[in-house]
Amino acid sequence: MSFEIKEKDVLARIGRLKTKSGRVETPLFFPVINPNIQSISPNRIATDFGLDALITNAHILKKRFRNQPVEKGLHKFLDFDGVIMTDSGAYQILVYGDVETSPEEIVEYQELVDTDIATILDIPTGWKVTKAYAEQTVTETLKRARQLFKIKTRDDILWVGPVQGGKHLDLVAKSAAEMSKLPFQIYALGSPTEVMENYRFDVLVDMIMTVKMYLPMDKPLHLFGAGHPFMFALAVALGCDFFDSAAYAIYARENRYMTENGTHRLGELDYFPCTCPKCAQTTPKQTLELPQNERETFLAEHNLYVCAAELKRIKQAIRDGRLWEHLEMRVHVHPALLQAVKKLAEYQDFIEKYAPSVKDSGLFFFNSIGLTRPEIVHYRKMLKQRYTKPKQNTTLLLMPQTPKKPFHKSKEYKQIKKLLKKELEEDPNKVHVCFYAAPFGIIPRELDEVYPLSQHETALPLDKETTEYVANQIAEYINRTDYKTIVLLNDLQNWDETIQCTIKKTCKQKQVRLKTINTTRLHHKL
Repeated sequence: MSFEIKEKDVLARIGRLKTKSGRVETPLFFPVINPNIQSISPNRIATDFGLDALITNAHILKKRFRNQPVEKGLHKFLDFDGVIMTDSGAYQILVYGDVETSPEEIVEYQELVDTDIATILDIPTGWKVTKAYAEQTVTETLKRARQLFKIKTRDDILWVGPVQGGKHLDLVAKSAAEMSKLPFQIYALGSPTEVMENYRFDVLVDMIMTVKMYLPMDKPLHLFGAGHPFMFALAVALGCDFFDSAAYAIYARENRYMTENGTHRLGELDYFPCTCPKCAQTTPKQTLELPQNERETFLAEHNLYVCAAELKRIKQAIRDGRLWEHLEMRVHVHPALLQAVKKLAEYQDFIEKYAPSVKDSGLFFFNSIGLTRPEIVHYRKMLKQRYTKPKQNTTLLLMPQTPKKPFHKSKEYKQIKKLLKKELEEDPNKVHVCFYAAPFGIIPRELDEVYPLSQHETALPLDKETTEYVANQIAEYINRTDYKTIVLLNDLQNWDETIQCTIKKTCKQKQVRLKTINTTRLHHKL
């Protein structure tokens, strides 16, 4: 196996995974195929929908078709030439409590059917379980994971090591740490389905981030059961490379119509908000009049088109360096998703560590949610750790951001600096100019052109949280420097009194002289 990472943004990766049946590109969505009740034939998954892989259940195949997949080979049995992943039947344990097979039998069966990616028979933790039971699932899953390398006979199949523990993050951490010691080619987060069904995406963030912290960053991570396109962006941004689901088909049987913003009942729609090959030719009313099997196929195909389209949007956003913007747009479709993104503040240092710090494109800042994005966190940390003010400068001149970037090339900067030279009656060599600007806080003049300080667009007026963030960054900077005098150009037109009040309080505590000049008075002189 080889997993080559080609592009990165946030924790997302566009990667290339090599399997014995060919290479696939990640992020990768595996539609679940159930040969018993499949409304879309597997061979159309690639030809019509552009999806290069699928997943099927080895336990179901073994129970209902016995040796047919073994004799024909799984690819011929399903009539699919792409990459096939097999699940072990663990989800059936979660639903029914047990399966009629053993860990050894399901390993052997997956080798016999010649799958490309196989999964051990782990024990899912589930949602409403005690911690004692959750610990048992972790212990047993790790036991079976270790046994795999004693019983498997083939080296050309990629094996998945599932991490268990559910909502008990200490157990998730333990499971991931131990699983990372085993030579699995792919790792997975087990037991997230019920979390997602209950719209606890904030808990999902905790689970995924805990796993990412303990598993190797150079190996793919699979998120079981994540099949709705409205949360693809969140999963990918957190570093999930694979995900699978049967939701496209299950929803179709229930007359449910997927969009990238949520789900609709077919009977509630007057118009199809989609121009896929299915929706472009008909109306919801006409679709409702179709026979049940035709309607189900129609909806399953549409749902799969939506999943494939959203995945392409996400990949393009990664390439453009705009996955965060795409994520912000998607999470505003539901409060539970927005709550999940706010949770990222708790993991911002870890995300910043692995996210790109420089891109080919600037960033768009909309509101305080964006303060967690890696580029902003990176600048704050680097300014604190690596920047030292010029020694000869004893006066800090704080100027507000200007419409033009870089700020020091704006006409406002040149004119105001000329006027202030007379007002301050200071030696220009003693004055250090810094700008206060959203979303970065304080920007020394000499760093003004460093990415992304001049490569961003900010929505005005600022929300309260962003203004407070900027004020706190200025205060922190003043506290760790040795200026004798602070001169604040107070821009009351674009900033509220938070900046002035915070700086005044900081200067008083540190016993630094403060002079405040309202920019309105300077503009009159200009």
